[in-house]
Amino acid sequence: MNPIREAELIETRRHFFGRSATGIGAAALGSLLNPDLFGATANDPTAANEMQALPGLPHFAPKAKRVIYLFMSGAPSQIDMWDYKPKMRDWFDKDLPDSVRNGQRITTMTSGQARFPIAPSMFKFHRHGEHGAWVSELLPHTASVVDNLAVIKTVNTEAINHDPAITYIQTGSQLPGRPSTGAWLSYGLGSMNQNLPAFVVLHSTVNGGFGGQALYARLWGTGFLSTRHQGVSLRSTGDPVLYLSNPDGMTPQMRRRMLDELAKLNRERYGEVGDPEIQSRIAQYEMAYRMQTSVPELTDISLESNHTLEMYGEDVKKPGTFAANCLLARRLAERGVRFTQVFIRQWDQHGNLPNDIRRQCGIIDQPCAALINDLKQRGMLDDTLVVWGGEFGRTIYCQGGLTMTNYGRDHHPRCYTKWMAGGGIKPGIVYGETDDFSYNVQENPVHIHDLNATILHCLGINHERLTFRHQGRDFRLTDVHGHVVKEILA
Repeated sequence: MNPIREAELIETRRHFFGRSATGIGAAALGSLLNPDLFGATANDPTAANEMQALPGLPHFAPKAKRVIYLFMSGAPSQIDMWDYKPKMRDWFDKDLPDSVRNGQRITTMTSGQARFPIAPSMFKFHRHGEHGAWVSELLPHTASVVDNLAVIKTVNTEAINHDPAITYIQTGSQLPGRPSTGAWLSYGLGSMNQNLPAFVVLHSTVNGGFGGQALYARLWGTGFLSTRHQGVSLRSTGDPVLYLSNPDGMTPQMRRRMLDELAKLNRERYGEVGDPEIQSRIAQYEMAYRMQTSVPELTDISLESNHTLEMYGEDVKKPGTFAANCLLARRLAERGVRFTQVFIRQWDQHGNLPNDIRRQCGIIDQPCAALINDLKQRGMLDDTLVVWGGEFGRTIYCQGGLTMTNYGRDHHPRCYTKWMAGGGIKPGIVYGETDDFSYNVQENPVHIHDLNATILHCLGINHERLTFRHQGRDFRLTDVHGHVVKEILA
């Protein structure tokens, strides 16, 4: 039984015609010309899984089958990690020139400052890899895999505060209510494993807690898409998914009978009101039933080799840590999960940045490198796209008191660094250039819509054609913008 496919087949005519991207004529013609596109044999599980994709998707041969997105919530400082600016040493405590800022908007947290003193990074940078990419001493492990990365130094966004900025890069809009990237991929490409969700979210602890800016469920939500495409958030303690385990006294047979009876009631209700969300609910109940077996196996790392565990670092055995979540992301990728989002917070370093960024980099550096090496060793990096970065960057000027050993930085949306690796991405390159102050883009800007368009391209999707009609217009992840960054494609 495939409940997602079943739900698609029994939607009402009104919803079918309203939501069809190509129309019934094109679908019928396609099925006549090439029936294999619309059917699957019982002995071909791959074909059965692909039936969950929208007709016509992927639009072209994909390089990547899946995505692991390592999201640094709170905005890591590109100046202290990736964007080396040696000339700034001579600018210590001098004011940021008006010609550089050029009247650009700043946040209320520093707009009241009497001056904007330059705070050069106190961290050393060294060249790494075949092409000599500059990487901070904060990231020795990541520096060792830089030949696998495309480092993009010119990502930019209009959003200047955390919540709208994270909402923007995750959904294509600063306003809540749009589908997240993972939801779009679930909707367009479907799942490769019917026992696990297409979209999984992992939240990483820092010093035993989360802290930092709040992350709302809309960041992995579906907006106006069916709720069956929503990201499933795995918990780090207790049951990975709430209410997944049977309560005391309930056997698997009893749970099966309960779900069967509940499905009958839901189908009766569906017959009365025709709401497709009822079918989504049935599909979600069935997915939860199958996850009772698949999730415990997924989260059991006891069979991982000592070499693998050592590669990720000592935190890997602590559930919920970034290291544990990076290993779990690889295991999810192995099992066909389409999109895995790994969040880690506490990058919002307005003060005491040197100490805080040392801690954060100490948490993420080794697991990031381990994930790249682990995927590569297993032959999975070629078709797994890994993305790293936050919602915006940090300013070259100091927020608060400035000394030679301590400073803070405010939000900076004009330019910041992200990296990509794996499926479809050219390895070992640095793309784009910023000015001497890491304040403005000088060469090859990459807007976050361009970034999302490129992610979709690697998965075989034309970002202009993956749309959903809602309230009289066609919506897409990149809104009405976005260009694929062809220069970073393999």
